[in-house]
Amino acid sequence: MSGLQHRNGNFRILFRYQGKQHSLNLGAVSQEEADSKAAQVDYLLMRLKQKLAVLPPGIDIVSFVQTDGRVIPPSDPEVTKITLAHLHAEYVKTNKKSLEANSAKTIEIHFRHFERALGTKFCISDVKLTDLQKYVDKRANANGRNGRKLSAVTIQKELVTLGTAWKWAEKSHLVTGKFPGDGLRLPKTEEKPHFQTRQEIERKIKLGGFSEAEQAAMWESLYLTSDELKKLLEYVKENATQPFVHPMFCFAAYTGARRSEMIRVRLADIDFEARSVTIREKKRVKGQITTRRVPLSDFLIDVLRTWIAAHPGGGFLFAQSGIVARSKKRSPTTGHRGPKKRGTTTSERQRTVKPRKAHGGESVTPDETHDHFQRTLAESEWSYIRGWHCLRHSFVSACATRGIDQRMIETWAGHMSPEMNKRYAHLYPSTQQQALASVFG
Repeated sequence: MSGLQHRNGNFRILFRYQGKQHSLNLGAVSQEEADSKAAQVDYLLMRLKQKLAVLPPGIDIVSFVQTDGRVIPPSDPEVTKITLAHLHAEYVKTNKKSLEANSAKTIEIHFRHFERALGTKFCISDVKLTDLQKYVDKRANANGRNGRKLSAVTIQKELVTLGTAWKWAEKSHLVTGKFPGDGLRLPKTEEKPHFQTRQEIERKIKLGGFSEAEQAAMWESLYLTSDELKKLLEYVKENATQPFVHPMFCFAAYTGARRSEMIRVRLADIDFEARSVTIREKKRVKGQITTRRVPLSDFLIDVLRTWIAAHPGGGFLFAQSGIVARSKKRSPTTGHRGPKKRGTTTSERQRTVKPRKAHGGESVTPDETHDHFQRTLAESEWSYIRGWHCLRHSFVSACATRGIDQRMIETWAGHMSPEMNKRYAHLYPSTQQQALASVFG
């Protein structure tokens, strides 16, 4: 049921539709006119609820009730002209709260690529297969990392983002019909190399004949041996840029957790009596946060006990104190400059900055963990390690080389695609030796 609000001589009607509140401004009308319009809004909402009326595609609910349901027919092309920029804004606004921060950031990046290639005013409701193919061809010629062209996998992810937004828009009556993505021709992909040690990679590169892109792909397939992991962790312990860095390195190396999963771990997820940790997943089941339990080794238990004893506070396992020197986010003056006053200089504002108050620990962010990973290993013998995922590869590889059953490894490390399993397959020596022995004795 709608409600009337009277303020400063103006009326407006407040009502709810599909769980959201909306308002219709009536202006300076009489009480009788306002009551009559409110009754008309209630009647239209009742008809929509009983499916005796349908909200036309491209028409918002406020416009529908404002015109007493007499809107432009949906066949009018002006109703369904939805631009790419409009789809971008509406999709992100509606779904941002349900998305992980990294996923929301990725969606924004993908939409910016489409807007640069097609234009913000491109009529996405009229998009055709030829339009998408032109986009694919243009992106296929774009430069990727390390001298490579943009991969087909990356382009496919961008198309999935647009296709998912299209399905949402179709349900929201912003577009009609099926997303015209069937039949697109993507560039061929190259199979990623199997996981290798540093010695294997350097030996191959020394033979020559590999491009910069091929060498980069090899380093991305790096895993550390058990002895190398121990030496790395010793180095990190002595050179970590922040207190959380060493325990986080150890956690990644001895559980195989992804960076995003480590950021979500809470102190309550560590069970020293059961000698296990609960990992919260967001990749195994779409739209659902699942969990898995990973056993804790004696070494990791000792590291975590020491870290927790000096923990800066808060509920997350990996956290920083509220103030961190030379940090863009946590410096003593971050966010406390206030609005710039007319006639004041930047230096004058800096002199009047109020110091930031210290408070309990806050969960580290993805950017902070990446930054401190790079800083800790910079200009060291370990600088060739590209990122946190190398430690996950090393965990899985260490288990595989010891002949641990693949199903148990997947239980600990979480979901791995068939392609990823194939890259680890050569590391199961006991299984391969037994298979070969069954043939030749």
